[in-house]
Amino acid sequence: LGWKFYDADDYHSPENKQKMAQGIPLNDEDRIPWLCALHEILQREDSSAQDTILACSALKKMYRRVLARGASASESNQPEKTGEATALKILFVHLDGPMDIIAGYLEKRRGHFMPPGLLKSQFDTLEPPSAPENFITVNVEKSLSEIMLEIENAIFQG
Repeated sequence: LGWKFYDADDYHSPENKQKMAQGIPLNDEDRIPWLCALHEILQREDSSAQDTILACSALKKMYRRVLARGASASESNQPEKTGEATALKILFVHLDGPMDIIAGYLEKRRGHFMPPGLLKSQFDTLEPPSAPENFITVNVEKSLSEIMLEIENAIFQG
């Protein structure tokens, strides 16, 4: 697509990386500053009209709100209030699949700070996207080309 790409894992604090490397799941307090930094990147790219892809495990609805709206979204799960910052237009792509399939992908990953043993904690934390969030769900059991085509179709169909 020629879009700018960011891997959210590159923006974790050293403390978060160390915690995960020790097999300790992150909590909301660990993740909010990280998500706010990612929001700032998305906001900067949006303000320069740069289309962007962010690979990020935004597991909870609140996390996705922070990505779209910034720090104030972490304070409340209430609908947008008058005067609140306008949300960035984001299409969330929920890559969905059975834990054993995703575990297989993680086992093949080399040199990453998050051990595959933390996958269960991510599944336990997961709040799959739902209306009115702007999202699509794509099954990871499809081929890579099928996954990419499904995402591209969703992007270009609005």
